[in-house]
Amino acid sequence: MRVRAPELRGRAWLNTGDRQLTLKDLRGKIVVLDFWTFCCINCLHVLDELRPLEEKYADVLVIVGVHSPKFEHEKDPAALRAAVERYGVHHPVLDDPAMEMWQQYAARAWPTLNVVDPEGYVVASMAGEGHAEGLDRLIAELIATHEAKGTLHRGDGPYQPPKEPETTLRFPGKAIAYRDGFLVADSAHHSLVELESDGETPRRRIGSGTRGRNDGKPGEAQFSEPGGLCVLPPKVAQQAGYELVVADTVNHLLRGVRAETGEVVTVAGTGRPWRSQHADTHPHDALNADLSSPWDLAWYDDRVIIAMAGIHQLWWFDPVRSTVGVYAGTTVEALRDGPKEEAWFAQPSGLSARDGRLWIADSESSALRWIEDGQVHTAVGQGLFDFGLVDGPADQALFQHPLGVAALADGSVLVADTYNGALRSFHRGLVTTVATDLAEPSDVVVTDDGAVVVVESAAHRLTRIALSSTSRDGGRMRTERPVTDLQQGSVILDVIFEPAPGQKLDDQFGSPLRLEVSASPPELLVDGGGVTNGALRRVLRLASGSGVLQVTAQAATCDIDAEYPACHLTRQDWGVPVRVSESGAGRLPLVLRGAGNGSLPTEPTVP
Repeated sequence: MRVRAPELRGRAWLNTGDRQLTLKDLRGKIVVLDFWTFCCINCLHVLDELRPLEEKYADVLVIVGVHSPKFEHEKDPAALRAAVERYGVHHPVLDDPAMEMWQQYAARAWPTLNVVDPEGYVVASMAGEGHAEGLDRLIAELIATHEAKGTLHRGDGPYQPPKEPETTLRFPGKAIAYRDGFLVADSAHHSLVELESDGETPRRRIGSGTRGRNDGKPGEAQFSEPGGLCVLPPKVAQQAGYELVVADTVNHLLRGVRAETGEVVTVAGTGRPWRSQHADTHPHDALNADLSSPWDLAWYDDRVIIAMAGIHQLWWFDPVRSTVGVYAGTTVEALRDGPKEEAWFAQPSGLSARDGRLWIADSESSALRWIEDGQVHTAVGQGLFDFGLVDGPADQALFQHPLGVAALADGSVLVADTYNGALRSFHRGLVTTVATDLAEPSDVVVTDDGAVVVVESAAHRLTRIALSSTSRDGGRMRTERPVTDLQQGSVILDVIFEPAPGQKLDDQFGSPLRLEVSASPPELLVDGGGVTNGALRRVLRLASGSGVLQVTAQAATCDIDAEYPACHLTRQDWGVPVRVSESGAGRLPLVLRGAGNGSLPTEPTVP
């Protein structure tokens, strides 16, 4: 049975010139619904993957971003408008704070894509990232089919770009104290800006200001939403041939900058996002290694440590030997301490090293963590879905998606508590709020004379802060997603995967399918946990209670009938809130990629 796409409803539309769109307005176009939330690095990856398709099929394809917020801050319409500009979203966006469309289209993961044909029927659904090539082929097939039927209408889509204000900085991400002033990653201007000591007056801009990846002189070089900055020790810089390392986030690269000339060179990364099945700590040639959204950098353990937000790990980079490798984390997105090779992170986005410790702002778990002597510890933070604004003892305190961190000489740590709009301090087991009413603070800089400067990203400026302790209790918050009721005892976990058009499962390197399952709390899952290869279906045994099932699935495919077939890896992590009840279902379907009648886990509710 063909599934009619549910009508689009929400609080407001962005990028349409205030026009309220309906599916009838989009009839005759191929529509891709992108269920996203702006905190999610995988969602940001998909935005980048969709850009070439938007350009290639501009007269027949309409992408609609359906914003389905995870954090409380993301429900703020002003914050969403800022994010749409910050990340260069050039298509209509439906603001759906109540996640009505999420439920109507049976989404279970950020991001999820649904494809609607020109007649208004759902023809495919896919979770996670890495679907660009499959989408390209599917769109081409739909064009051929509906052009022949006369149901395809070519012409301009409904996108109306908003006017962008002119400011010196635009959504700056990270900054460092530099040459008696500051160096700022001017992320939305795709460049670096050197500022005087007042934090306002520009000395020099490095980068052309347009999105790209060119090396060269300051006016020729290009970045794509640059982030973290790291000054190399003088001896290392002399051997490497450059003084600064830049996390060129959306390009999936590290760039080196020669301080005197401003010349930019690529020093690590291929420009392709990491999609390998495994990663290891062994040295790899830096320029032949795939990276994934490097977000911040710090010099620690005699090398550059990379907050590899895109795959929930920390990596290392040796500028002298030009090598990279995994430093900590397994790519599983969750909160787990222990030996650094076994620990789990959730989008690490801020780093600061001092006195033998590497401090980490682990944004998706709203946590402050540290590494010392090869062990990962959590100072503050309770998990992927628990957050808030609560001061007090560390085991009770809460942050909301922090992006920046700075360790101080007195042993305290300042945290840019981004979605709470606050600067928080952790010291001797206590958390206090030291500044509020900040506009999405994304980094903290401490100058040589002890001044504290915050990068107010959404206010497009650096702000000096006079620290003053004020106890705050904004309350505990929790991500409220629809809970799946499952029966106690045996439940079939069924991950649905169908290769993209023109692809087949690839077993040349072993089993093409991998499934990993765990639960929080662990006692929820009596049996069926762990890793298996060869199938995406498994029988679980559940105890009574409620919690979150953590599921990671991946499938390897390759092109069919190609002289030089390309290989592809489709992977997705789900955190599924579940409740065990007598009336619960005996099957949990999750879509990794589906097409045709089997595209949706459950049939959407037709209004």
